[in-house]
Amino acid sequence: MPQRPVDALLAHLAEVVGQGIDEPLLLRSLTHRSFAYENGGLPNNERLEFLGDSVLGLVVTETLYRKHPDLPEGQLAKLRAAVVNMRALAEVARGIDLGQYVMLGKGEEATGGRDKASILADTMEALIGTVFLSCGISCAGDFVHHHFDPLIEEAATLGAGLDWKTSLQEMSALSALGTPEYRVSEQGPDHEKQFRAQVAVGDEVLGEGNGRSKKEAEQKAAKQAWGLLNDRRAALVSPLDQTAALPD
Repeated sequence: MPQRPVDALLAHLAEVVGQGIDEPLLLRSLTHRSFAYENGGLPNNERLEFLGDSVLGLVVTETLYRKHPDLPEGQLAKLRAAVVNMRALAEVARGIDLGQYVMLGKGEEATGGRDKASILADTMEALIGTVFLSCGISCAGDFVHHHFDPLIEEAATLGAGLDWKTSLQEMSALSALGTPEYRVSEQGPDHEKQFRAQVAVGDEVLGEGNGRSKKEAEQKAAKQAWGLLNDRRAALVSPLDQTAALPD
């Protein structure tokens, strides 16, 4: 799939942060090193990625610090790690179709680079760096909050391991449902492998997920299963709460 023109991406950025973004800088943020190498050593996005990583970490850390005044440093660090990681960055990048704008070399293009989590995550960080240089920390903060606040809220619901598999295991144990079991299948050539995971608790399949890796597929399946079990628990608790609230 060829690279798309950046007009729609520029429009999205301007809508989110309320200001225009430096287009040449944006183009650099989308330039993967494979493309730069094949085109005479053009400037690539790695310096912007370095900058964006720091900006993202700062914004997320401040948000967690303010939202969770009673949490110790160690738990805050775990929450940050649940948001500032390759999987989360790639998830956000896919949400804005960022892979279709990246300039890739022929090798990366041929091996599915537009959906590789590592490339998407790096480009997302470079994009944050671009917003920061274009219009400052306030705009960069708006951009990060717009795209990452749902993940920050989600992280606060996760279990001790701060991932969906651990959280599902904790909920299953709490409800005496047994240990979750995962079944994973794969298809496609090595360079475009796709994995599909199902997770069963007891005899019931509660979640399914697809991904470029076994781990990604299992996490998505666990997230779906956790949500289903959580909804069931809420449905059981709610009528009891309403009954308890009735007057004598």
